[in-house]
Amino acid sequence: MPDFPPVRYGILGAANIARQFTRGVAGSTQAQIVCVGSRNAEKAAAFARECAIPRAHPSYEAVLADPDVEAVYIPLPNDMHAEWAIKAAAAGKHILSEKPLCMGGGEALAMFAAARAHGVHLREAYPYMSQPQTLRVRELMQTGTIGRVITMSAAFGFSLASADGAPKGDPANIRLVPARGGGALMDAGTYAMSFVRLVVGERPIRVNAIARNTTTAVDLTVAATLEFPSGTLAQITCSMATSFHRHATIIGDGGIIETSYSNHAPAEDRLALRVKHGIPNTVPFITEEVDGADGFRLEAESFARLVRTGTGWNGASEAESVDIAMALEALAASARDGNWVTLPGV
Repeated sequence: MPDFPPVRYGILGAANIARQFTRGVAGSTQAQIVCVGSRNAEKAAAFARECAIPRAHPSYEAVLADPDVEAVYIPLPNDMHAEWAIKAAAAGKHILSEKPLCMGGGEALAMFAAARAHGVHLREAYPYMSQPQTLRVRELMQTGTIGRVITMSAAFGFSLASADGAPKGDPANIRLVPARGGGALMDAGTYAMSFVRLVVGERPIRVNAIARNTTTAVDLTVAATLEFPSGTLAQITCSMATSFHRHATIIGDGGIIETSYSNHAPAEDRLALRVKHGIPNTVPFITEEVDGADGFRLEAESFARLVRTGTGWNGASEAESVDIAMALEALAASARDGNWVTLPGV
C-alpha cells in the first residue's frame, strides 16, 4: 500500500483513449480520477456517467480551474497537446500527456520550460515503459548484458485502413486527419521511435524515411533508418494498414534481446522477452517471463509517485521525450522530401 493519498486527476477530453485510461486507473489506491471536461457539456456528462467519474465540466478551462484537480491527463488530438499542457502548467497542474508529447522539438522544449517555470511535473505517457517487461530491458541495457548495440529494429502496426487508404471504420478518426497530427508515424511510429531512443540512449544524428501515403496525404506506412553518435544504426517501421504486430530486436556485439514492448499484459498477466547471452549461433535464447498489468494504471501510478515523492517515475525522461519529438519531426520531414535530415546537436 502507498504511504500517500491518491493523486487526483482531471481528464481533458472524452476521447476513446481517455475511456481506456479511466478503466485502467479504476480501483487504484495511488491515482484517482475526479473529473472530466469536454467542449461539449453533454458529451462530458455522458462520459462521466459511463466511467463513474464524480464530476463533468463543460470545458477544458473548467478542469484547470477545479481546485480538487492536482494533475491532468491529456488525451487530446496531437496538435493540441502543447497548448493545453502549457495552460495546465500555468494553472499549477501536473501534466501526464498522451504520446506523442507534441508536434515537434520546439513545442517539446516550450512545454518543459513552462512546467519548470510553474513548478509542476510534465511527462509523456507510454504505457509500455512502465511495464516490468520494458523495465527489464532497461536493466539489461544498463548492465551491458548484450554488449554494445550495433543494430536494432522496432515495428508496430495495426489495421485502421486498407492498403489503398480506405478507412475500415470511422473516416473521421483523428488518426486519419493529417492536419491534426494524424498518420502512422505520429501514432504507431511514436512507440517504435521511443523504444529505439530508450535502448540506444541518445538522440539520432540523422534520419531517412519513406512513406506510403493515401490520397488525402495521410502517411499510412513508414519505414526509416536512423544513425546515432555511438555508431548504432536502427530501423523502424509503422503502419495503419497491416495485421497487428509489435516487436523489437536489439542486436549487440555480445548478445540479442527480442521483445514485444507491450502496452498491456494479456489475460494471464505475464509478458515475456527473449535474451541471447553470447555470440555463437549455438547459444540458445532464454525466455524470461515477467509480471504485467494494465499499462495505463502502471503509468498513472508511476506519475502519482513522482507527484507525491519526487521520485518513482519509470517512463520517458525529459531528455528522451525531447529527443523523440525532434526525431519524429525530422522523420516526417524526410518522408516528405525523401532526403536525409540532420537533427540539432545535443
